[in-house]
Amino acid sequence: MNHTTGLRTVAATRYVTPLREGGSLPGLVEADDLGMYVLKFRGAGQGVKTLVAEIVVGELARRLGFRVPEIVLVELDPELARAEPDQEVQELLRASGGLNLGLDYLPGSFDYNPVVREPGQELATRLLWLDALALNVDRSWRNPNTLLWHRQVWLIDHGASLYFHHSWRPDRFPAKEYRFDAADHLMLPFAGPLTEVDRELSARVTPELVAEVLALVPDAWLDQDEAFGEPDRVRAAYQEFFAARLARPRTWVESLEAARAARV
Repeated sequence: MNHTTGLRTVAATRYVTPLREGGSLPGLVEADDLGMYVLKFRGAGQGVKTLVAEIVVGELARRLGFRVPEIVLVELDPELARAEPDQEVQELLRASGGLNLGLDYLPGSFDYNPVVREPGQELATRLLWLDALALNVDRSWRNPNTLLWHRQVWLIDHGASLYFHHSWRPDRFPAKEYRFDAADHLMLPFAGPLTEVDRELSARVTPELVAEVLALVPDAWLDQDEAFGEPDRVRAAYQEFFAARLARPRTWVESLEAARAARV
């Protein structure tokens, strides 16, 4: 069964420019729907698991009420490399033929700085909780991975989440104690008490919701998992992770609250 029907698929028609802020060298492309997308390449050094994390965490965030640019699947023809003068980009394009991941480009957006425009306690608390749930270790002051667009906060770049899946083993999984260090999190200074947010969001992240998000990940990307192999087994493993993460007692929430209280 192919599980990609929930995301639109477009074809890249033109490579516009590299976006060198990211370590994986994402690029801006135009697609056959005339849209512009920030393309995350399957041939980048981090591999397809970063693309899996982008879908799982980005779409989970969307369903919890956060603003996330539309995520699409992007078919890339390696022949686009012929028109690219940069050798590094050429090699990346040639290594990324097939299905890649794109995020709708938000023209005129810029990195969000909460010092310039405070996020408000509710947004800060909810985002801190989400990143701790999904083990997103890459939303810091140095690298906010959050944009301001039309005066609203948008979340991007979730590829560093679910970091355990780069080396997971069945005998070590699931583990609700996976460490999340909130000390440098972008929203920690603005977050409020986590009790109510934890109660609300943990109730909303149901097994059905997690399954809905996991169904968006292409089977071809999950086929490459070295620990579980078959897509349905990989999805089941992710389900187990979220179930363990949300089971009581949630010690990671207690750690978050301690880190927050220490900043007050």
